[in-house]
Amino acid sequence: MKAFIFDLDGVIVFTDKFHYQAWKKMADEMGIYFDETINNRLRGVSRAESLEIILERYEGPALSQEKKAELMESKNHTYRELLASMTPADVADEVRETLAELHKRGYKLALGSSSKNAKFILEKVDLLDAFDAISDGTNITKSKPDPEVFLKAAEFLGEKPEDCFVVEDAYAGIDAAKNAGMQAVGIGDAAGYEKADKRIQSFRDLLNYV
Repeated sequence: MKAFIFDLDGVIVFTDKFHYQAWKKMADEMGIYFDETINNRLRGVSRAESLEIILERYEGPALSQEKKAELMESKNHTYRELLASMTPADVADEVRETLAELHKRGYKLALGSSSKNAKFILEKVDLLDAFDAISDGTNITKSKPDPEVFLKAAEFLGEKPEDCFVVEDAYAGIDAAKNAGMQAVGIGDAAGYEKADKRIQSFRDLLNYV
């Protein structure tokens, strides 16, 4: 194995609470019921697909594509305002130390996230330089479990898919890794997913596999 590709939310940083607060604000303004159970369905999927899930409980008149785009932009505006409060302290020491050690051992590192805010987040937490390549929502058209984001990351690294580990906390992310022909490492919720090739309880456990 020559490279590691990491999901962002739930693996490198934890911004789920910000996503929830931003979607909740939008839903409340539209009079749509939204709770944390529904929010859990949004993990690892695109902004557009997330909106469609929320709109399952919408009972008003049909929404135009322009209105949907407006709602997504409203959510993202709130989300970015919340993200602006992030600092380097929002990244655990074990994450920084493990990334540095993997680099030291000769592995290439990439980010593979459906978020269009990935670079903004990495800048806020001072991790932009920790990755050799970034594949995110700005360069893909399909969401996980489609493998596009991870295949792009491998392409940016100049590595074959079969030579890459993917570290994911979401089931859809593990499925995407397997669909890409990569080795899937489950952490967090995905540590209990039977499709994961390896399962870890803490980020530094990655060092046991290399």
